[in-house]
Amino acid sequence: MNIKQLLIEITNHKVLSHDEAKEALRLLASGNFNENQMAVFMTVFMMRKITVEELMGFRDAMLDLCTPVDLSEYDAMDLCGTGGDGKDTFNISTLSSFVVAGAGQAVTKHGNTGVSSICGSSNLLAHFGYEFTNDADALKRSLDEAGICFLHAPLFHSAMKNVAPVRKSLGLKTFFNMLGPMVNPSFPNKQLVGVFDLELARLYGYLYQQTEKQFTIVHSIDGYDEISLTGAFKVISNNGEMLYEPEMLGLKKLKEKDLAGGNTIQESATIFMNILKGEGTESQNEVVKANAGMALHAANQQLSFEEAFATAEESLQSGAALEAFKKMTDKKTQIAVGK
Repeated sequence: MNIKQLLIEITNHKVLSHDEAKEALRLLASGNFNENQMAVFMTVFMMRKITVEELMGFRDAMLDLCTPVDLSEYDAMDLCGTGGDGKDTFNISTLSSFVVAGAGQAVTKHGNTGVSSICGSSNLLAHFGYEFTNDADALKRSLDEAGICFLHAPLFHSAMKNVAPVRKSLGLKTFFNMLGPMVNPSFPNKQLVGVFDLELARLYGYLYQQTEKQFTIVHSIDGYDEISLTGAFKVISNNGEMLYEPEMLGLKKLKEKDLAGGNTIQESATIFMNILKGEGTESQNEVVKANAGMALHAANQQLSFEEAFATAEESLQSGAALEAFKKMTDKKTQIAVGK
């Protein structure tokens, strides 16, 4: 594939086939694109809608190129949002991951540093001294001790690592945001995915229906890549597509200001710890409960929504979620496997 010709064609509105998209991303990951060419390539897909075939091609290339890790024995799930919603909320999906782990459902959390946000999950954990690893024994130890491990995307995906400086300089959501939840290197069979756009939610639904995953995709109609409780939200799962208002599931409706994150990583970390320690506001607790509860329902559909939300609330309020966080970030847990 001639890179210059590829860029000419896609800037002239050519739609890529699955195989073309897959090959293009393989070339990008292997360093064949310079930074300017990467920026052009990513910008094209910010200017027009991505097709199913293109997204599948990019996804398949990422999975082919990733460093896989086999954690299947844990029957774990991932909670991961696309990011890119521009809402600058506190770290809802990361908090929800520890709540789910505290409730007894193993989690293999896939995450990265913030690109279009101030503080991504990797920024947050690095702030607390967590050391990223792709060592399988270390990750298994974390799951054994804490019920959760963290998979820092650049350690598993050379493509993400190579394009990170360009993504950071752009400071905008790109198709890599769309790919993030799809390319967890532990290939979990259970997943809660938050997406920033309703059309993308349906695109995800189509792609996930082609797999054997037990999945739930959420999108708040006012633009959040999670259940924000600021209004109606769409839920797409193996069981179909539903639109809910918070009150329909016994949840409280919130205001946008209730979800505000910090202006720095330090401020974000303070909000994160206050919530984990049981010192969050009622609104902060409610939105974490909603997302963690939806994840628990996705993992075990025998649980009603009400039971799942109650289980999430108990994990947060009892300190079980905080304990999972402490165990995962404990140096003893990391050193024990030779870190």
